[in-house]
Amino acid sequence: MKVQERTGAGNHRVPSPAQSSGERLPSVTRERKPALAALAVLLILVGALGATVLVLRAGNRVEVVKLKAHHDIQAGQSLTTSDVESVMVADDASINYVPYKQLRTLEKLQAKNALVGGTVLIGDMFADKTGTPAGKAVVGLSLKDGQYPADIKAGDTVTAYRVGDKVSGSNGSSNDNAQTGGSGGAAIVERATVAAAPKVSSGTISSGNRSVTLTVNAADAAALAQASANGEVALVLVPNNG
Repeated sequence: MKVQERTGAGNHRVPSPAQSSGERLPSVTRERKPALAALAVLLILVGALGATVLVLRAGNRVEVVKLKAHHDIQAGQSLTTSDVESVMVADDASINYVPYKQLRTLEKLQAKNALVGGTVLIGDMFADKTGTPAGKAVVGLSLKDGQYPADIKAGDTVTAYRVGDKVSGSNGSSNDNAQTGGSGGAAIVERATVAAAPKVSSGTISSGNRSVTLTVNAADAAALAQASANGEVALVLVPNNG
């Protein structure tokens, strides 16, 4: 009987007092960093401002001058209206685009270097036209078909050869002379630059000759002019960088 009482007593333990619902565990105090928060806000504002500037700049476009495709320009050559077209680009103060409204001014200048068709033009590509350089001379030729390449144009480099079956001697008489012997077929000017080679417009009455203007060394000018007057000049294209 006593054993049962002890057992029963062990089964009825006194419960521990319940934790009051109003009490909470102590929380960890968070360290506030106002500097980082301010930096984050600043970065957000800078990003938004940059995006706004890009959008505004993309919408601010200007009309500029562009070379038409396959309209290459040689060094020293001037542009014409038929060589260019207008194109819209994003305005950029760091790039010296040529505004299309200034095309007439651009036509009065000459290219500093060869330009490839399709290039958007900038002012640094052009300079004022200059006179004949020191030590050079400009010689005009009147050539017949077969005495010049069909596609000759300003800026090309050519060699001027003496041709013809008869070449005037020093005494003024004419001597029979094959092109392969004597002075026939000899180069009068090794390298000359074509300053102008205007094409005859369709529908225009022509004598069959074509005018070509060459820039040559002053020492070669007299011989070239005399050979041209006798109809004894033929031009052959050579590489510009030769």
